[in-house]
Order: sequence, then C-alpha cells, then structure tokens
Amino acid sequence: MSTSEVRHQLRQAHPATGDLHSVNRELRGRSPEDIASWALQRAARPMVTTSFGVHSAAMLHLVSRLRPDVPVVWIDTGFNTPDTYRHAELLTRALRLNLRVYAPDLTRARVEAALGGVPSPDDSGRHRSFSFDVKLRPFERALKDLEPDVWLTGIRAEETGWRRQQATVTRGPGEILKVAPFFASTEAEVETYMRRFSLPFGDPLHYDPAKAKPNRECGLHGCPTPA
Repeated sequence: MSTSEVRHQLRQAHPATGDLHSVNRELRGRSPEDIASWALQRAARPMVTTSFGVHSAAMLHLVSRLRPDVPVVWIDTGFNTPDTYRHAELLTRALRLNLRVYAPDLTRARVEAALGGVPSPDDSGRHRSFSFDVKLRPFERALKDLEPDVWLTGIRAEETGWRRQQATVTRGPGEILKVAPFFASTEAEVETYMRRFSLPFGDPLHYDPAKAKPNRECGLHGCPTPA
C-alpha cells in the first residue's frame, strides 16, 4: 500500500477537525484507560511522549499495558537531574518500554560555553530560540522518523493556563490525532492511579530548561506562555 493510500485511510478513520467537539463530548467523563483504548484502536502508528517527570509512570504504564510496542519518545535536552536519568532507566526496564531518545545537537556544554547557560525566560527571544534548538527540533526529527498518526501525551488541564484551553482530543502537527487520556484528571487522581499499581514517582526536582518555570509551556504543546 502506498503512503498516500495509508494517509487516505487514516483520514477516513480519524475524526475530522470539525468533529473533535463531538469526540470530546463522547469521551467526557470516561476513564484514562477508556480514552487510551479509544485512541489506540484508531492508531496505525501511535507514539507516546514522556519527560520522565514526577508522574510520568502513570501515562507510560497505562499505554504499555494496552500496547507494549508503542514507541516512547523522550526528548533528552541534556539538562535533566541525575535522579531523572535514573528514573528513566528504572521505568524503561520495569515497563519494557520501546524507548526512542532524541537529543539536541546543541549540547549542555556548548550552551554553557557559548550562551553562558540557559537563557532567562525574561529574555523571550533568546529563550524561545534555545527552546526550539533543545526541544522542538529533536521532536521534529522524531515525527519525521516515526510518522505517527496518533500522539498520546500525559498533559493535564490543571497544569498550565494554556493547557486549560485545550481538550482531551486535539490536532497535533499535520494529520496527527493528539490524545491526552489524563487530561481531565487532577494530580491527586493521577497519584491514586500510581499507588494502585505501585508505580514509582519521579524526581520532584525534575527540570525542563525549555519551560524554566512550572506554569510555562516548552512549546511542544503550543506557544510558550509569558513568564
């Protein structure tokens, strides 16, 4: 089957952008397990992204239970804490993740030598350019390599102002159907899920230099919000 035929089938299987409102109404109140199952049933080439942050085990456990071979994309900026790297190794082994690591060409050593460290988010132009280099450019490579039709993500509405404006099912780059099974879940509900399955918590000091602050966006899920 040609690439154009595959894309045609995906357009037929996936709801049109105008139908996303009805899809989100259909999924309202459904459990994260139901939402992930709904997404994977419609996926020929799914992927899931992770930061290996504090609550990352919930999303990775949920998806790997349903479809163990799903590629897990981690954009490793090089600025993670040692505990985050240890957490990534632990979850990769415990959940037998099909991990795909994408790193920027701009190394941490180069950032520190050439830029004097991570630009301040107050310097919006330099920080936006830095974020593109360490987070978005590697993500673009992942999309090119994997050509996903469904992107599963662990974002939740309560995390940032930008995310509160989104929905459980949206459109990602191109034809990708972007699905957030835990979108409507609170932090307490995610932690209940983790305790239910005895999942480990990640490093509470987890750091994403492309966000710099918890209430900002790195750009992966939309334009960065003002500092």
